[in-house]
Amino acid sequence: MDSQKFVELEERFGAHNYHPLDVIIDRGEGVWVWDVEGKKYMDCLAAYSAVNQGHCHPRIVEALLEQAPRLSLTSRAFRNNRLAGFYEKLAKLTGFDKVLPMNTGAEAVETAIKAARKWAYTVKGTAEDQAEIIVFDGNFHGRTTTIVSFSTEAQSRNGFGPFTPGFKIVPYGDFDAISEAMHGDVAAILIEPIQGEGGIIVPPHGFLKHLRDLADEHNSLLMMDEIQAGLGRTGKLFAYQHEGIRPDVVVIGKALSGGLYPVSAMLADDAVMSVFHPGDHGSTYGGNPVAAAVAMAALDVLVDEKLIENSASLGAYAIERLKKLEGDAHVKEVRGKGLWIGIELHESSGGARRFCEVMQHRGVLCKETHVHVIRLAPPLIVTREQLDWALDIIETTLAADDPKSLLLEEAVSVS
Repeated sequence: MDSQKFVELEERFGAHNYHPLDVIIDRGEGVWVWDVEGKKYMDCLAAYSAVNQGHCHPRIVEALLEQAPRLSLTSRAFRNNRLAGFYEKLAKLTGFDKVLPMNTGAEAVETAIKAARKWAYTVKGTAEDQAEIIVFDGNFHGRTTTIVSFSTEAQSRNGFGPFTPGFKIVPYGDFDAISEAMHGDVAAILIEPIQGEGGIIVPPHGFLKHLRDLADEHNSLLMMDEIQAGLGRTGKLFAYQHEGIRPDVVVIGKALSGGLYPVSAMLADDAVMSVFHPGDHGSTYGGNPVAAAVAMAALDVLVDEKLIENSASLGAYAIERLKKLEGDAHVKEVRGKGLWIGIELHESSGGARRFCEVMQHRGVLCKETHVHVIRLAPPLIVTREQLDWALDIIETTLAADDPKSLLLEEAVSVS
């Protein structure tokens, strides 16, 4: 079946809640994917950081194939022999006392919200139903009804009210605004240390440290959403480590499974995690044996293959190279940390999608966000040679007055 037929079937039978590029991927290996016609592409999105370890990493696939036919699910009504090892490995790697496993990132965020509220009522002494969680404009923490209640993206909210109360939104990176927003009933501050969906927005240096100090001053929790930023993406295990702080709660997902299986988790010390008692919270699939086996293998790959270090070195190289485009006709700003880079275009450039579509046809897959930003996030296994190949295509595409003219030139060259 050719690509167009797949597009037609998807449009006919699927809900129209995504606007993907029209490339029909059939298989993947490492940094590369192939479409149904056999054309090869470099994946420079990595499933929004879920595929940090590369597509179908052999060690992670082996863990999946070994565990799946042996024992897949017991629910949490019974114990299984894989969960304890997963807990131990993740706790020791991250330095937190306890792990609460879930499936998707949004579930992990919801878990953290529940933990913060219950902690406020049972530990801090906040009056019932008065706990407030401070969040930031431009945030993206998921798409549940509670989470979109504190989104500032109109499309995420329109038509989905009434919304969950108990959240206060302040400007991202604004030292004074967050200081003024703090008060005695603030249970927690919830933040992405770098905003991914918002366009790879990096807060001013010292902002996360400021949040840590404020949380301590007001006896509030500091909660980091590291679902996209964490597990090596920014050149550290966690993005908050760039400022040398330690939050009270961290939520992770995506690369926790290397893209093989939905696995997420909330991390915290005993002082926070002890608010949960049997029956307070749970998930049928959370912590299942397949998820635990896959996640352990994914973490081993991250550490053993030094993917965090690779992200730090190649990310710095890529950002330095791409920053030379700033001031050109199309590029307004290049920003990021590690192999997580946002290229913001001038509004006059006609939007980021048309550049992504041209790069797709030239063999590089990336995606736009917020109309004018191109996100780059290749798998962390990428080599310098592979990265240079992709950067050459990205740079020539962004330098062209009309990027589609490149396709015509290449078609003539091939013919």
